[in-house]
Amino acid sequence: MTQPLSRRGFVAVTAAAALASPYVARAAEPFRLRCSLDTAPTHMRNISIGDYLQKLEAASGGRIKTELFHAGALFADVNVAKALLQGQVEMACPGTWVLTGFVPDCDMVNLPVMYSQPIEICRRVTDGKTGAHVNTQLHTKLRAQVLGLWLQLGFQHWCSATRPITALADLKGMKIRITGGAAMAWRTRFFGANPNTTAWPDVPLALSQGTFDGLITTNESAFSAKLWEAGLKSSLQDRQNVDNYIPMVSEAFLHALPKDLQALVVDTWQQSIAGFRTQMLAAQERALAGLHEHGVVYTIPPDEEIAAVRKKMMSEQPKLMKELRLTAELPKLVAEDLRPVA
Repeated sequence: MTQPLSRRGFVAVTAAAALASPYVARAAEPFRLRCSLDTAPTHMRNISIGDYLQKLEAASGGRIKTELFHAGALFADVNVAKALLQGQVEMACPGTWVLTGFVPDCDMVNLPVMYSQPIEICRRVTDGKTGAHVNTQLHTKLRAQVLGLWLQLGFQHWCSATRPITALADLKGMKIRITGGAAMAWRTRFFGANPNTTAWPDVPLALSQGTFDGLITTNESAFSAKLWEAGLKSSLQDRQNVDNYIPMVSEAFLHALPKDLQALVVDTWQQSIAGFRTQMLAAQERALAGLHEHGVVYTIPPDEEIAAVRKKMMSEQPKLMKELRLTAELPKLVAEDLRPVA
């Protein structure tokens, strides 16, 4: 016959249960949601995520208490996925390039077929079957839920501090800092340059010291980091790929919430993302003008040159996809998403 628990035994069992789950909230205490980013507070990713967290906290009536950690104060993006998996942080929004070690298919945004495509074409892939395929893999590997459509900072371009770059041929022999990912490294070498993967918080100092000659980045990232002060002088605006950040919340945290708050976490993102994307594209235009005001000279390659380069890249795409260890389903999904809408 089972004996009833003594008061001391009840307290011990309750305490053990609380310790077993880091997301069990005490009565009347809010659920804590910490988000880690490694970019500066002025960066558009930080501004957008900060806006989302404020909206979520307000909509929850204070039942969710949010905290945003900037500039790698908790984790660099390269380490944040592991921290999310291990329950050291509740939310992250890392770039696709730092997630390829967990899900190689994240590199699909840098495939030759995506090179310098219009934003509408890029979104058909990230927002379509291909993006959903990646989201499912991230959920499985990281035990985290993708909140919805990805946060798109904007197009990345070539930037230089050591020599003027007015054509793609000028990149030959340069040492170029890239955000990461094997596909971007491949593209850098395709143009005869050598890739470097300095962490973003260290980029301004490294650029000023000549650790690399230039970098691939967005206009907004270069502007928010004031890279002209580190020696940035020119940019080739080839719109080579869209910088995508993937918003994820720990499954353990999400499942610890009441059902209404679970829905609120997702719904608040879905109601905000269209506005975030619009604001980010506008910020890129303002940033380009701002860089120019600070002496950064830029060149836009002609459309026919871009088309010829993409065609040449495409001949190497099957081999590249094998090297990147992309899943067998990916080529079909990309092709379906890129198929012209009837």
